[in-house]
Amino acid sequence: MARLLVVDDSKVVRKVARRILEGQGFTVTEVGDGAAALAACRAALPDCVLLDWNMPVMNGIEFLKALRAEFGPDRPTVVFCTTENDLDRISEAITLGAQEFIMKPFDEAILLGKLAEVGIA
Repeated sequence: MARLLVVDDSKVVRKVARRILEGQGFTVTEVGDGAAALAACRAALPDCVLLDWNMPVMNGIEFLKALRAEFGPDRPTVVFCTTENDLDRISEAITLGAQEFIMKPFDEAILLGKLAEVGIA
């Protein structure tokens, strides 16, 4: 089963995502900011990153730029999970290498459906 990294400064969001994903058999690691996420990717590159936009230390866009510079344009799959809904911001994230977007709040059907769309579920 796929390995997912959940990156969000909200412990509640991480806990909800972990419960959904582990319930489907995924291996889940969670961190609270982009810098910790980059370190986690260096230690063990996940199949997919569920990524928040607004975080302390290193935000989602900064993490995405660093991730793509270090690991290339396609791996791991990145799904932004955020409250950002401005089309210019979404377009920026896709241009920088995110594969998909999920709007918060999300539920199990939305999360698993989006992962299936990107070939993870």
